[in-house]
Amino acid sequence: MTQPLNILVTGASRGIGAAIAAALAGHKVVGHSTKGEDGLVAADLAEPGAAQGLWETALERLGGRIDVVINNAGIFEAAPIDLDAAAWAAQWDRTMQVNLHAAADLCRLAVLHFKAQGGGRIVNVASRAGYRGDSPDHWHYAASKAGMVAMTKTIARAYAGEGIYAFTICPGFTVTGMVDDYISSRGGAAFLADIPLGRPASAEEVGETARWLAVDAPPSSTGAVIDVNGASFVR
Repeated sequence: MTQPLNILVTGASRGIGAAIAAALAGHKVVGHSTKGEDGLVAADLAEPGAAQGLWETALERLGGRIDVVINNAGIFEAAPIDLDAAAWAAQWDRTMQVNLHAAADLCRLAVLHFKAQGGGRIVNVASRAGYRGDSPDHWHYAASKAGMVAMTKTIARAYAGEGIYAFTICPGFTVTGMVDDYISSRGGAAFLADIPLGRPASAEEVGETARWLAVDAPPSSTGAVIDVNGASFVR
């Protein structure tokens, strides 16, 4: 195994984030959640500026050095077009703040830190929606994830020469609990017909992808986008 790394994972209380933290066993991981349960760092990323406090606390817990940042925290909340204008705009602002602006703030802090220490890695968890779009009620979600993809590619191109590498994961539907119950809730056979693999991805599969990018992926793969969606969307 490589030398243990100091890693910050956002949105680590459940689902994909918890699976990422578990996959990184053997490394020193500081996780984040909105409420800070179970020893996680508390930060409400819907609040502008919250990323700064999260970064400072994580940096302190990790002894002044962070090697990898994994931006997994995100929300998926509907914004139907028949909402009144103020409510529609507010939902766009909230989604962009959590899914993109907070991740951008952490990426900025990470890049500045990595430049000073001679390198580091960023792994951003986006979505296939960033490429193929999403439902009529989720324009804003798809836009936030497309922005995350573009931001990550920009970071990769800008800082590779300084040993700073950036990657994106684009999951499709992901199961974190009972598979049969999840499939039934999504429409059963009709839902599965859109996934050539025949099942949604597991959180553990996404977690392992994040682990590989954070720890083992070769530097030449910086800027890569890894799809984890059972070929439900291919590029």
